[in-house]
Amino acid sequence: MTELTYLQGYPEHLLAQVRTLIREQRLGAVLQQRYPGTHSVTSDKALYQYVVGLKNAYLRNAPPVDKVAWDSKIHVIKNALGLHTAVSRIQGAKLKAKAEIRIATVFKKAPADLLRMIAVHELAHLKEKQHDKAFYQLCCHMEPRYHQLEFDTRLWLTQLALADGENLD
Repeated sequence: MTELTYLQGYPEHLLAQVRTLIREQRLGAVLQQRYPGTHSVTSDKALYQYVVGLKNAYLRNAPPVDKVAWDSKIHVIKNALGLHTAVSRIQGAKLKAKAEIRIATVFKKAPADLLRMIAVHELAHLKEKQHDKAFYQLCCHMEPRYHQLEFDTRLWLTQLALADGENLD
Protein backbone atom coordinates (compact mmCIF):
# COMPACT_ATOMS: atom_id res chain seq x y z
CA MET A 1 0.00 0.00 0.00
CA THR A 2 1.35 3.42 -0.96
CA GLU A 3 1.80 5.89 1.89
CA LEU A 4 0.65 9.26 0.65
CA THR A 5 2.37 11.65 3.06
CA TYR A 6 0.44 14.77 2.05
CA LEU A 7 -2.93 13.02 2.00
CA GLN A 8 -3.04 11.41 5.42
CA GLY A 9 -6.49 11.53 6.98
CA TYR A 10 -8.43 11.42 3.71
CA PRO A 11 -10.90 8.57 3.08
CA GLU A 12 -9.56 5.36 1.58
CA HIS A 13 -11.72 5.63 -1.55
CA LEU A 14 -10.02 8.94 -2.44
CA LEU A 15 -6.58 7.54 -1.68
CA ALA A 16 -7.31 4.56 -3.94
CA GLN A 17 -8.12 6.94 -6.79
CA VAL A 18 -4.87 8.85 -6.19
CA ARG A 19 -2.86 5.60 -6.11
CA THR A 20 -4.43 4.63 -9.45
CA LEU A 21 -3.45 7.98 -10.98
CA ILE A 22 0.10 7.53 -9.66
CA ARG A 23 0.37 3.94 -10.86
CA GLU A 24 -0.87 4.96 -14.33
CA GLN A 25 1.46 8.01 -14.24
CA ARG A 26 -1.48 10.34 -14.87
CA LEU A 27 -1.48 12.49 -11.71
CA GLY A 28 0.66 15.22 -13.28
CA ALA A 29 -1.48 15.33 -16.42
CA VAL A 30 -4.71 15.57 -14.40
CA LEU A 31 -3.33 18.46 -12.36
CA GLN A 32 -1.95 20.18 -15.46
CA GLN A 33 -5.35 19.95 -17.12
CA ARG A 34 -7.13 21.26 -14.00
CA TYR A 35 -4.60 24.05 -13.36
CA PRO A 36 -2.86 24.84 -16.66
CA GLY A 37 -0.81 27.88 -15.64
CA THR A 38 1.16 29.34 -12.79
CA HIS A 39 0.88 32.72 -11.12
CA SER A 40 3.23 35.67 -11.58
CA VAL A 41 3.69 36.49 -7.88
CA THR A 42 7.40 35.84 -7.41
CA SER A 43 8.76 38.69 -5.28
CA ASP A 44 8.04 39.44 -1.63
CA LYS A 45 6.60 42.80 -2.65
CA ALA A 46 4.21 41.22 -5.15
CA LEU A 47 3.21 38.59 -2.58
CA TYR A 48 2.51 41.31 0.00
CA GLN A 49 0.32 43.19 -2.48
CA TYR A 50 -1.50 39.99 -3.42
CA VAL A 51 -2.24 38.97 0.18
CA VAL A 52 -3.20 42.49 1.30
CA GLY A 53 -5.54 42.72 -1.71
CA LEU A 54 -7.31 39.56 -0.54
CA LYS A 55 -7.41 40.86 3.03
CA ASN A 56 -8.91 44.18 1.95
CA ALA A 57 -11.55 42.42 -0.12
CA TYR A 58 -12.71 40.01 2.61
CA LEU A 59 -11.32 40.98 6.03
CA ARG A 60 -11.41 44.76 6.27
CA ASN A 61 -11.98 44.69 10.04
CA ALA A 62 -9.13 42.25 10.74
CA PRO A 63 -5.82 43.51 12.10
CA PRO A 64 -3.39 44.74 9.44
CA VAL A 65 -0.77 42.46 7.92
CA ASP A 66 2.61 44.06 8.42
CA LYS A 67 4.78 41.64 6.45
CA VAL A 68 4.24 38.94 3.85
CA ALA A 69 7.18 37.02 2.45
CA TRP A 70 8.27 33.87 0.69
CA ASP A 71 10.14 31.63 3.11
CA SER A 72 12.57 28.95 1.95
CA LYS A 73 12.91 27.61 5.51
CA ILE A 74 9.35 26.30 5.73
CA HIS A 75 9.45 22.56 5.23
CA VAL A 76 6.07 21.52 3.89
CA ILE A 77 5.95 18.15 5.66
CA LYS A 78 7.27 19.00 9.12
CA ASN A 79 5.77 22.46 9.55
CA ALA A 80 3.18 23.83 7.22
CA LEU A 81 2.60 25.32 3.81
CA GLY A 82 2.60 28.79 5.28
CA LEU A 83 2.93 30.44 8.66
CA HIS A 84 1.05 33.20 10.38
CA THR A 85 2.84 34.79 13.31
CA ALA A 86 2.28 37.72 15.61
CA VAL A 87 5.56 39.37 16.46
CA SER A 88 5.51 41.54 19.59
CA ARG A 89 8.10 44.26 20.05
CA ILE A 90 8.60 46.86 22.73
CA GLN A 91 8.83 50.37 21.34
CA GLY A 92 9.43 52.78 24.18
CA ALA A 93 6.65 52.25 26.71
CA LYS A 94 4.38 50.50 24.22
CA LEU A 95 4.09 46.89 23.18
CA LYS A 96 3.46 46.64 19.43
CA ALA A 97 2.18 43.46 17.80
CA LYS A 98 2.75 42.91 14.10
CA ALA A 99 1.15 40.20 12.01
CA GLU A 100 3.42 38.39 9.59
CA ILE A 101 2.58 35.79 6.96
CA ARG A 102 5.20 33.54 5.39
CA ILE A 103 4.51 31.19 2.50
CA ALA A 104 6.77 28.31 1.47
CA THR A 105 8.83 29.15 -1.63
CA VAL A 106 7.69 25.90 -3.28
CA PHE A 107 4.49 27.83 -4.07
CA LYS A 108 6.35 30.28 -6.31
CA LYS A 109 5.84 27.70 -9.07
CA ALA A 110 2.32 26.67 -8.05
CA PRO A 111 -0.87 27.27 -9.98
CA ALA A 112 -2.56 30.56 -9.06
CA ASP A 113 -5.54 28.86 -7.38
CA LEU A 114 -3.24 26.94 -5.03
CA LEU A 115 -1.41 30.10 -3.99
CA ARG A 116 -4.78 31.71 -3.33
CA MET A 117 -5.77 28.81 -1.08
CA ILE A 118 -2.59 29.17 0.99
CA ALA A 119 -3.04 32.96 1.25
CA VAL A 120 -6.69 32.58 2.29
CA HIS A 121 -5.71 29.99 4.91
CA GLU A 122 -3.09 32.24 6.46
CA LEU A 123 -5.36 35.30 6.34
CA ALA A 124 -8.10 33.38 8.14
CA HIS A 125 -5.70 33.04 11.06
CA LEU A 126 -5.92 36.81 11.57
CA LYS A 127 -9.43 36.27 12.96
CA GLU A 128 -9.51 32.58 13.89
CA LYS A 129 -6.41 31.09 15.52
CA GLN A 130 -7.56 27.44 15.67
CA HIS A 131 -8.45 25.13 12.80
CA ASP A 132 -12.07 24.82 13.88
CA LYS A 133 -15.47 25.18 12.22
CA ALA A 134 -15.36 29.00 12.32
CA PHE A 135 -11.91 28.98 10.73
CA TYR A 136 -12.99 26.82 7.79
CA GLN A 137 -16.21 28.82 7.35
CA LEU A 138 -14.07 31.95 7.03
CA CYS A 139 -11.80 30.20 4.50
CA CYS A 140 -14.86 29.18 2.47
CA HIS A 141 -16.19 32.75 2.66
CA MET A 142 -12.99 34.03 1.05
CA GLU A 143 -12.62 31.08 -1.36
CA PRO A 144 -15.77 28.98 -1.94
CA ARG A 145 -13.68 26.16 -3.46
CA TYR A 146 -11.34 26.11 -0.44
CA HIS A 147 -11.69 22.42 0.45
CA GLN A 148 -11.19 21.26 -3.15
CA LEU A 149 -8.18 23.55 -3.53
CA GLU A 150 -6.69 22.26 -0.28
CA PHE A 151 -7.02 18.68 -1.53
CA ASP A 152 -5.59 19.61 -4.93
CA THR A 153 -2.67 21.37 -3.22
CA ARG A 154 -1.89 18.10 -1.47
CA LEU A 155 -2.11 16.28 -4.82
CA TRP A 156 0.23 18.87 -6.34
CA LEU A 157 2.74 18.39 -3.51
CA THR A 158 2.49 14.62 -4.02
CA GLN A 159 3.24 15.07 -7.72
CA LEU A 160 6.24 17.29 -6.90
CA ALA A 161 7.57 14.63 -4.55
CA LEU A 162 7.16 11.97 -7.24
CA ALA A 163 8.89 14.18 -9.82
CA ASP A 164 11.79 14.70 -7.39
CA GLY A 165 12.14 10.95 -7.09
CA GLU A 166 10.88 10.68 -3.52
CA ASN A 167 9.67 7.19 -2.71
CA LEU A 168 6.06 7.39 -1.54
CA ASP A 169 5.76 3.59 -1.31
